[in-house]
Order: sequence, then C-alpha cells, then structure tokens
Amino acid sequence: MTSLDTSGTLSDQYARFGLGLQLGDVPRAVQTRAKHLILDAVGIAFASRGYSYADVSLAAFSELGSGASPVIGYGRRLALRDSATMNGVLIHGLDFDDTHSRGVIHSTTSALPCVLALADRDGLSGADLLAAYIVAMEVSTRVASAAKGGFHDAGFHPTGLVGAFGCAVAASRLLQLDETRVAHAQGIVLSMAAGSLEFLEDGAWTKRAHPGFAAASAITAATLAKRGFTGPRLAYEGRFGLYASHLGKPLDTAGRELATEGLGSTWQIDEVAIKPLPACHFTHAVADAAIALNREHRFSANSFDSIKRVVAKVPRGTVEIVCEPVDAKRKPVTAYDAQFSVPYIVATALLKGRFTLDELEPAALADPAVLALAAKVDYEIDPDTTFPRHYTGEVVVERSDGSRVAHREAINRGCADRPVSNDDIVAKFYANAQRSVSRSAAEQIAQAVLQLDEQPARSLADTLAGHTAS
Repeated sequence: MTSLDTSGTLSDQYARFGLGLQLGDVPRAVQTRAKHLILDAVGIAFASRGYSYADVSLAAFSELGSGASPVIGYGRRLALRDSATMNGVLIHGLDFDDTHSRGVIHSTTSALPCVLALADRDGLSGADLLAAYIVAMEVSTRVASAAKGGFHDAGFHPTGLVGAFGCAVAASRLLQLDETRVAHAQGIVLSMAAGSLEFLEDGAWTKRAHPGFAAASAITAATLAKRGFTGPRLAYEGRFGLYASHLGKPLDTAGRELATEGLGSTWQIDEVAIKPLPACHFTHAVADAAIALNREHRFSANSFDSIKRVVAKVPRGTVEIVCEPVDAKRKPVTAYDAQFSVPYIVATALLKGRFTLDELEPAALADPAVLALAAKVDYEIDPDTTFPRHYTGEVVVERSDGSRVAHREAINRGCADRPVSNDDIVAKFYANAQRSVSRSAAEQIAQAVLQLDEQPARSLADTLAGHTAS
C-alpha cells in the first residue's frame, strides 16, 4: 500500500490502514503464514471438543438463543455474536494458540472468530476474510506492544483487552464503514474491552472467554458505529483512553512509536510465535530445557532421590504469571493451573521427557512422582534474558552428590527468531484435529483453510462447522 498517512489520532491512523489495505499489498509469504496461523487455530478448536469448558460454554450460549452462525466442529447453531464468542473459547481454551511475543497477546484467537462470523453472514469472499484477519492482527499486536508489558503488570489480559481494538477495525472494514466511523468503533469498544488476570489465582475459566468477548464486542461496536453511534475520538491517547485508564499513565513517545511502527510496510504476522507446547508461552523455554535434560541424562521416577533441587531461571516479567504463589504452583489443581505452573511443567518434562495435552489430564496432575519433584523446583530471575523479544529459560538440576547439570534455551522454540515452519504447523494441526475428527475430515479442513482466499467465506465456514466429532 502507499505510505500511510500518520496525521490525526491513533484511531484515525488505524482506520486508514484498515480500510486502505489491499490483499495484494501483503507479501505472498505473509499471506501464506497468515493462513497457517488460522490453520493452527482451527486445529486447536477441534482439539477442544469434549472438554468440559467447551460443552458448558456451548450449553450456555445455546440457552441464550439460536442462530445460523458457524461454530467450529459443532454446526450452525448460534447467533452471530455468540458464535464468535464460542469460537474464541474453542481456540483459546487449551492455551495452545499463537502468541505475539512483544505484545504478549494471542491475536488470532479473537481475530479469526470475528472475521469468520461477519464474512460468513454477509456473503463475502475468503479473500475478504483473509485481508480483514491480517488487519486485526497488525493492529492488535501494535496496540499491545505499545504498552511494553504494562497491561500484565497492571493485572489485565491483553488478549481480551487489546484484541477488541484490532477486531473493531477489522469488523469495520468488513462492514464497509468510512474512516470516521471506524474511528468511532474504536472509541465505542474502549468501553467494552476487558480481561482480568484474576483467573491466575484459582485456575478459573474466565481467560478462555476473553478473546471471544473481544470479538463479539468489536462486532457490536462496529455495528453501532455503522448506524451512527459515536465513540470517543481519543480511544488510545486520551485522558481516560486505553493506556491512561489501564496503565495509570498516558501513552509515552516510545509507546506511540511502537503503536504505528511499520504499519502497512512491515508485518507483525511474521513476529507471531507458534506454540509447540500446550502451556503458557512463558514456560516453554524451561520446558524445552527440562526435556533436553531428560534426553541427555535419562531422569525418571527411579532417579528421583538423586535430585536434591531444581532451579528454573525465568525472566522477571513472567514471575507473577507462572511462578507465584510458589506453593500453589507446585500443586496445580486444574489443567489451567498446570499450564501456568513452572514447577509442574519442569518436573513433568524432566521425568517424562515431554509435555503434551495428555500431561494435563487428571491422572497426570495427580502423579505422585511429578508432584514430589515439583516440590523441589525453585525459580530464579534469569540475568541474561532478552525478554520480551524472547521468552528465555534455563533449568539447573542439583544432585544429591553435589554435581549439577544444566540446559539453557536462549531463544524459545516457535518465536520469530526460531520459528517453526509452515510444515510444522500443518503437523501440529493434524495432531490436534485428529483428537476429534478422522484423518480424511482433517484433510478436507486443512485444504479449505489453506485455500480460503480462493473460495467464498461461507464455504470455509460450512467446512469448519460441518465436521463434527468422529
């Protein structure tokens, strides 16, 4: 696209970008990666089927009303905004979805449900859906990055909070609003965007719903703006805008630069990390370090007595999320607790040499050997971290005989500087999708996603909704 006009408010600039982007402006490799990010999300949604949070959520939304919008793997059965919310739950529920490292945000999990619902309803093309998805991703990741980690520090979950803004721009694009009304949509969604980190205290399910709430709020805000409802002009930089209200201080110069850096010319989709493990991304480096130690030294339940202490070195900015409170982290009660527990994940990886969805099952959570080793896991601040560019980690095992072994992961697997390939994403998709559907069904789904820009959006939606558990 032509050089972006940087005049006006951030809402104005995002509006111009969101409306002005043409799919042909996006490098082919970025488009291909975007489709693979969508494929990753779809596979996770299918893997979520059968988990209690999915069944409970679907029952609740069904009670609120019915409709014809697609729910991945469950058919066409919910109203528009409820389908967007439900799809967000399915994609984010296993905490296995992609992460933009600098923004510390799961962007696909709100962007895809938002654009899928609208593009399907309005009979748009798959190319329209893909372009709107890219808009949502490019805006949300920049809005999150501008906070420089501050949202987490203040107790807010950027995936829900910030995802609403990128989705508002994408929804406005699909609804064909003008620039003024796109700016209004962002102002409107300011009063709707939310996401509390309180779930960390007891493993509550609320985090799973955050991205879906963001998608539904964005659809609401854009539709209100379409009909003439007005929103604050300074959604981001105002006296009570996003940053002042949620960080306690206005957006600084450096943050404002991050909010628009390279918008329309460089692509944050290239910076999105794919999760190779089903846990909070902050834990991945120490998990991989523990897996490497298992493979090298063959730790097992039989060698438990030889381990005196285990130290996990993590970035300071991750401690409150995955290390504290220590006693609770050492004894996770639910799968969600476990996904945010460095002691449990490190102990599991040391003893089993893996960390998969199976390690989140009740029997695994109650494994006495794992829990006994988790009680020996302490954390220290990693002095050499490059966080948040990389989610670094190191594991040091101190043996009873005084010897020590260690392994460090300076760049977490899956991040932009150590990316997984598109082929790896496809393999991950099949592993996840086939927990719910047959191989042949998974192949049809993969083809529909990877060729989405060559077909109507409704065809993709039909495929995603039509494949139920085998």
